[in-house]
Amino acid sequence: MTELATRAQAFGLIANGVSAGLSAPWRVYLARGCRYLSLSVGDRGEWDAWRTHLGCPELSVRVYDSGGEIRRASVAEVILDGCRISVELVEEVSTDDLERLLVVDPLPGTDER
Repeated sequence: MTELATRAQAFGLIANGVSAGLSAPWRVYLARGCRYLSLSVGDRGEWDAWRTHLGCPELSVRVYDSGGEIRRASVAEVILDGCRISVELVEEVSTDDLERLLVVDPLPGTDER
């Protein structure tokens, strides 16, 4: 896709990903004027697949408390033809998950606890 100037082109970008075998996002937000497109996905595998498919170089992770629940929001972004596209995953995490964030590069196949 060379241009994201219309709603049809933006939704075509999503349709191309789904036809390539990616899971459909559970929520899509397209701002008026097609300058911002946000896809929300259900799990880490879908998030990785979409960010790889779109070639998202910008990644950010935010951990926050939401009414007693700890959540992690992972966002990958790319700008295509002036349209900022983000793929977002929000997960509930436990304090065990937070402890794992403090471990620097555990060896694959080992239990760091």
